[in-house]
Amino acid sequence: MSALTAKIKHEFLEMLPPTIFFFVVLHVVALVRALMIRGSGISLPTTASVALAALILGKAVLLANMLPFINRFPEKPLVWNAAWKTVIYTVIASFIHYLERLYDYWKEAPSIAAANHQLFTEMSWPRFWAIQILLLVLILNYCVFAEMARIIGRDRMKAIFLGPIPPDIAARLAR
Repeated sequence: MSALTAKIKHEFLEMLPPTIFFFVVLHVVALVRALMIRGSGISLPTTASVALAALILGKAVLLANMLPFINRFPEKPLVWNAAWKTVIYTVIASFIHYLERLYDYWKEAPSIAAANHQLFTEMSWPRFWAIQILLLVLILNYCVFAEMARIIGRDRMKAIFLGPIPPDIAARLAR
């Protein structure tokens, strides 16, 4: 296998967990949105648009993880890095959520500035913030589990969740 192929495979495997996570999470968010706007006549995202957003967020996580300041608190308890990454990923997710809404308005507006103005005046801000809070909590869960997997190792994390439980952990649980 060439170095380029190995690098592409490595990047793909690094991007896969957050992409799958965001694919599921964004479907949960779409379901919540559907329940909130039922009967309003507003169109909902399709699985294809959710998949595209999940791919974008998965790539954003991969790129964010390459930033030199992403593991800003290596000597502190895991909560510090999990909270820091949650802030970064939430900002990225919020920006993508905003762009998604802006695109919906831009399809009917004469310019992007007009679409932005229309978005700010017509958007249901309580619904927007409700979705942002939901995303924040779900991203925090992702970051906590990602940090735990980073510390104890992915293989050990898989074994803990999917089995068989490693003997040293099973012994601690039996006490």
